[in-house]
Amino acid sequence: MLAPAGTTMISIHPGEPPSSPTHLLSRLPIPESQVITINPELPVEEAAEDYAKKLRQAFQGDSIPVFDLLILGVGPDGHTCSLFPDHPLLQEREKIVAPISDSPKPPPQRVTLTLPVLNAARTVIFVATGEGKAAVLKRILEDQEENPVPAALVQPHTGKLCWFLDEAAARLLTVPFEKHSTL
Repeated sequence: MLAPAGTTMISIHPGEPPSSPTHLLSRLPIPESQVITINPELPVEEAAEDYAKKLRQAFQGDSIPVFDLLILGVGPDGHTCSLFPDHPLLQEREKIVAPISDSPKPPPQRVTLTLPVLNAARTVIFVATGEGKAAVLKRILEDQEENPVPAALVQPHTGKLCWFLDEAAARLLTVPFEKHSTL
């Protein structure tokens, strides 16, 4: 997640510091001072408040942070970030960051950006791979469901939405899409 003024935003999984050799940021020339993380040592409610405070400092003057780029994944159930199907957080409109203490997928306690933040981004890229994502991608990209899954609710208001899929994930799609050579 890229933020203003050269600040890189990313959520770090507990126990995996940005300096970890397996962490993406360890391979990029980004100073740690430009990385804003969720504090895994705090209780989930406090961690969400702390992260929201950090975002408000980084995005001064914006009531909702406007990221240049969000790179998101999608679960086989259609969840994205920690926004799960039929969860009350899908209705959250006031908070930019929210705690979740009843996640249907481990870990049960998480911190997530809310839909207003995701939909304010200038560009959102979803990356999905594997046959296990094919059915939900068909639902998201081709079906007009009355109660859409969370990833289908990500529709940037003024930005762009892109999907990067491998052949296995795209195998059930019937809509036209660009196919690029494999890397």
